[in-house]
This record gives sequence, C-alpha cells and structure tokens, in this order.
Amino acid sequence: MLIAGPTASGKSALALRLAQARGGVVINTDSMQVYRDLRIITARPTPQDEAAAPHWLYGTVDAAVNFSAGAWVTVATAMLEVARAENRLPIFVGGSGLYFKALTRGLSAVPAIPQHVRDDVRARLERDGVGALHAELAQRDPESAIRLRPADRSRVARALEVVEATGRSLTDWHSEGLPPLLPPDEVTALFLAPDRDQLYARIDARFDAMLQAGALDEVAALKARNLDPLLPAMKAHGVPALIRHLDGEISREEAAAIGSADTRHYAKRQFTWFRHQLPEFCWVKPEEAGDWLAQQFEGLRA
Repeated sequence: MLIAGPTASGKSALALRLAQARGGVVINTDSMQVYRDLRIITARPTPQDEAAAPHWLYGTVDAAVNFSAGAWVTVATAMLEVARAENRLPIFVGGSGLYFKALTRGLSAVPAIPQHVRDDVRARLERDGVGALHAELAQRDPESAIRLRPADRSRVARALEVVEATGRSLTDWHSEGLPPLLPPDEVTALFLAPDRDQLYARIDARFDAMLQAGALDEVAALKARNLDPLLPAMKAHGVPALIRHLDGEISREEAAAIGSADTRHYAKRQFTWFRHQLPEFCWVKPEEAGDWLAQQFEGLRA
C-alpha cells in the first residue's frame, strides 16, 4: 500500500489508522523524516503514534549523512522483505516523489561517490562558487549542465561529483536503471489531494505549532554541529530560515513566514510531480480517504 500526498495533508494519521486496522507496518517514504535530529520541524509521527503501530525508518539517520534515494531503496527493500515474512501489510507513506518513483519505476544505478571526491567538489564550490562549477560541468557533462539551473548548488555539485568519480555523466547512468521494487500494476496507491487554500492555511498553522513545540531549539542544536550546509538535513523546510534567525539576520516572525512560504511552495511542487510522474496514484480528497480505503481493504470503516 502506498499513501502519498502534499505535506500537512494527513498522510501519517491515515497510515496509522490503516496499520492498526490491518496489522500493518508504516514505512517512512519521506526524505526528511529519516533524520533523527529533526522530529519537530519535519512533523514526524509522535512517540505515541509510533507506539500505536510499527513505524520503520523514522529518525534512524544522522543529520551528517547524505542519505540518498538509492540508500533509502536499499533499506526499504530489506524492510519490505521483513514485513512480508511477518505477514504484515507494508504501508509506504510520505511525500517524497522521487522515493515513490524509485519504488514503482526503479532508480538509476549511480554508484556511491567516494568521500574524498565529494569533499573536493564541495571545497571548490565554496572557494570558486557555483558559477565556476557549472561552467566546468558544461564542458564535462553538457546535457546535465543544460538541464540544471546554474545557481542550483546541490545538483550542480552532485552532477560534477558523478563525472569526477565515474568518468560518466548522470545522463549515462540514468539510462541504466535498476528494476522497480514494486511495479505499478502490483500496488494500491493513494494520493491525498486536499483543497489548496485549506492546505496552505494548515501549513501556516502547523509551522506556528512547530515553533511552539520547540522547533527553534531543535534547529539550534543542529546548527551547533557545524555541518555542511549542502547536506539534505540542513535544507529541510524551515531550517535555513530559522538558522538565519539564530544568526541575528532576521526576526523570528520573518523566519516563520519564510519557512511557511517554502513549505507551501513545496506542496505545490508535490501536486505537480505526482500528477505528471506517477499516474498510478488515485487522487482522493482527505475526507473521502476512509471510504476509499474501506473499499480496498475489508474490515476498515470510514
């Protein structure tokens, strides 16, 4: 079972309900909720929810790790095998489109990048700037350079790392994909599609609630670790803005406004991604999801 949707759409609560009704296990399919440093700011399930039904791959990765979609698929494969061996319903839930695409479409076979290569490219990025790296990428991997925005530090660095480490372009590697873990015709896939205005209002309210719950302290602890700002955990929605507030650059109110706006923009991209990339998902309004699941699984009521 796959449950996706934009952030703050109610995916986690729905997955928990299904897991309790069907003896299932909830498997995290969100690229930020894997990080143990970020429970509050990523709206991870609460300890009470995690105790109510098995939750796997939540808060298991240190923020210093550059946890990729490929690494997630490796762990998810093992978890799927365990769930099947224990006769549990595996429920993949989250909002990371690339992770779901890896499940149902497969993933490119790019090998792991040696740490010394990664460190060298990141050092050059800081020293010379993203423009210089993009210019180098245009010489070594023209297709990726054309596809990527010249100011996209993370993706430009990633593409250059791949060329540096393997001698081949990302485009070449993407042509040699790994097989899907769950082919589209073998899954039940639900995308929660709430009303946009209601969703955006919920996002704003949730960000304020996160701050009240201690999100600023959580980000302060992360900041104190002095990690590479290009690491995924350092770019979680709200984290960069709150770090700017902690550095005295902007007020708490401004940081909250930026964090909320970034999250709303991300939700909009999630709608677009799933609509165009993953047509196997059935779009259902949150208020109708219970009835929809009841039709798919006996014993579950709205």
